[in-house]
Amino acid sequence: MSQGQGKIVHYPPYLFEAFLFAPVDDDRSTAKIGDGVAVFSLPKRTNKAWEHLMITTSDKEKREIRERALMKHQEKLSAKSTSKAMKRHADKKYALETMMTLEKEKRESIQKTKEAERERTTAELAAWQLREEEEAEEEDRLQLHGQRDGQNGQKATKEKQGSRCSDGAQLDQRGDGEAKSGRKREAPPPPRPGGNIRVTFTPRVFPTALRESRVADEEECYQQWLKKQAESRRSGNADVEELEDLKEEERNPDWLKDKGDKCFVSGDHQGAVNAYSLAIRLNRKIPALYSNRAACHLKLRNLHKAIEDSSQALDLLTPPVAANAAARARAHDYQAALKTDPHNAALQADTQRVRDTMQGRAAEPRTQ
Repeated sequence: MSQGQGKIVHYPPYLFEAFLFAPVDDDRSTAKIGDGVAVFSLPKRTNKAWEHLMITTSDKEKREIRERALMKHQEKLSAKSTSKAMKRHADKKYALETMMTLEKEKRESIQKTKEAERERTTAELAAWQLREEEEAEEEDRLQLHGQRDGQNGQKATKEKQGSRCSDGAQLDQRGDGEAKSGRKREAPPPPRPGGNIRVTFTPRVFPTALRESRVADEEECYQQWLKKQAESRRSGNADVEELEDLKEEERNPDWLKDKGDKCFVSGDHQGAVNAYSLAIRLNRKIPALYSNRAACHLKLRNLHKAIEDSSQALDLLTPPVAANAAARARAHDYQAALKTDPHNAALQADTQRVRDTMQGRAAEPRTQ
């Protein structure tokens, strides 16, 4: 650090400090350190001979000189920093102004190009319109001359055929009268036949009207309902130890019901009974399982078991309503089904057939 009379050079672990006899030019002063030697170049501010290189003074004056030198050095650094900031700001401002000028020139150039193109297009359009007008006027003149020539020819022809035109006019009048009467006698076309257009409304589960904004919510509710139904069907005796060795699909009552239906159709009634029984152990709240197993027992002539399963299915289908009339009929409760639908002829015939069958088999031995 070099400020006025104070000079400080720090080269760890050495520190050199000198208090010169007179001030020197700090901007031109240099210090070169190398090979253990420090070389100073300190130009004087005035061309005067110094009596001594350094002054001899007390510690208090040295401290004051040191503080003044440090303050001047800080002021110099602050001024240099401010100068750099101002220069940087000026450079940015100049760059921004230059960019704005270039953009303005570019916009003006584009605008001039647009104006020139607009003027050229306008001139071409005006020339085309003028050419079209001239061509239209020329066509009108030619058409007018043609009409005049045609009128002159028609006048000459009429003068030559004067006598014959009178007789022909009478014939034409009679012909026109007959044609008019013929047109009057023509019958109007008949009206189109009527027809009926059948309109059926889309079946809907929800009682409210369909709105597009509620489709997503209704779909979500429907999926949740299906999920709950599936969970309810799968909820059964989870604590049965015999069911732990079953596969995942064998723990599904719906899958077992489908398997039992296939066995019943193929004639394997005992296999169907086994499938329905396992499904009932998993879920005892599905009436179709009991009614289907009752049908299998009826095929196997296990009448008591058929009655028990039918009664259990009827208990699950209580109360008898139109929605479960068919299911109650399949469970052989034809009387309850008839109460719901008394005018069903097929249901009445089935009721009589079952009644006759049970009365005819009353004397037969029962099997377990």
